[in-house]
Amino acid sequence: MSECNRRIFSVYHELIKQKSIIFLSVILVLLNTGHGHACSMYKVTKHGKTVIGCNEDAWRTSPRIWFERAGKNVKFGAAFTGSRFDGSNGFAPQSGMNEAGLSFSRLASFTPRRNVHGNLKPILNQTKFLKQILHACRTVEEVQKFMRQYDRSTFIEDVLIYIDKSGKYLVVEPYFMQLGTDDSYVLSNFCPSITTEKSALKLDRYRKGVAFLKLKQDTTLAFYRSLSDSMHVCRPKIGDGTLLTSIWDLNAGKIHLYFYHDYSHHISFHLKNELNNGDHVFSIDQLFPKNQAFERLGTYKTTKNTLWMMFAMMAFSCTLFCSAIYFFISFIRKKDQYNYLKMLLTILGFMLSYYAFFLCTHQSIFYFQAPYEDRFSKLVSLAAYIPNILALSVLPLFYFTYLILKGKYWTLITRNLFLLNSMIYLILLNVFFYWRLFWF
Repeated sequence: MSECNRRIFSVYHELIKQKSIIFLSVILVLLNTGHGHACSMYKVTKHGKTVIGCNEDAWRTSPRIWFERAGKNVKFGAAFTGSRFDGSNGFAPQSGMNEAGLSFSRLASFTPRRNVHGNLKPILNQTKFLKQILHACRTVEEVQKFMRQYDRSTFIEDVLIYIDKSGKYLVVEPYFMQLGTDDSYVLSNFCPSITTEKSALKLDRYRKGVAFLKLKQDTTLAFYRSLSDSMHVCRPKIGDGTLLTSIWDLNAGKIHLYFYHDYSHHISFHLKNELNNGDHVFSIDQLFPKNQAFERLGTYKTTKNTLWMMFAMMAFSCTLFCSAIYFFISFIRKKDQYNYLKMLLTILGFMLSYYAFFLCTHQSIFYFQAPYEDRFSKLVSLAAYIPNILALSVLPLFYFTYLILKGKYWTLITRNLFLLNSMIYLILLNVFFYWRLFWF
């Protein structure tokens, strides 16, 4: 569990004591809403040598590589990379390799949920489960045998791929597994069993990797670096994208790292030598020269990495929602001057309330260019235009705020609520500008 989530749960327990049921429900929804990060990988087997390349495309600022030795109940030592802190479990593995030359990569994907049949064991802890496989298995056949015992639907938002040093690979989906022996293979954010090649080629990372491998193949680090570079991501909004590139030489037991889509510097490790030094972990950003793009990412504040921002957005959402209800009731019951304005405030209040809540639950909107498009929800895509609606509405609204406060046309409560809403609009305009949510 991240430090941010620890603090949220601390507040959560405090609120339980105060019996703030509604607010707690909102907190729980936010904590349970998440979106996977885009990633890509490839494997190349040539002249008896198998190399894996993995690009972790994430907005986290805590990339790690760590080494875990063999020992009691641990058959093989292994190295892992990852950036998501999972509380007492340490960091969740995104990719890794063990002493036997077995490697894996985890990629975000989407699979429709199905009913699971058979007497399968539950996976109680994803992080421990992924580590256990590399600590216990030598080949992809052993991984397949191990996986068949478990209900893999816990990885409903992932696709896993395992490769051993022979060049064989195993694609592990929540409800399907497939062995392969192709000399080269590319995978990105899709499950091969339910995705056509035509659909897969719509993904830039996958299409570029496939195209690169068709041009040439060799066994030099420069070739693998260029292939990883061709598949990397650098988004134009704030320059975020590929947090870490790892290249795993399964036969030589070597690991090469490139940090934050900078392919002019790299660091190499030899798995055997690192395991001889015992269990240890490195903060990857501290191993490389200062990266200004990464520094900008670290100072970029969103509702997902800044607790007070999330609570502020939640408070704005609640206030605007309640205000919209109040203005709607007042519109129906009290036919006073500028009554039509109450209906406009009702509509704007409901839209902004939804959008403020949306900003607490969708991380990707802060990083993709406006207008944000969600391939799973047309409503979310339409909501991306709300900042522009507010920008076009705010000057007339401020003008009417002045007229109503000066002429005292509404009741004191209604006037003060209108003033409060106007202040929230102004704050939202500033944060929308900071997050570059306007598309004109």
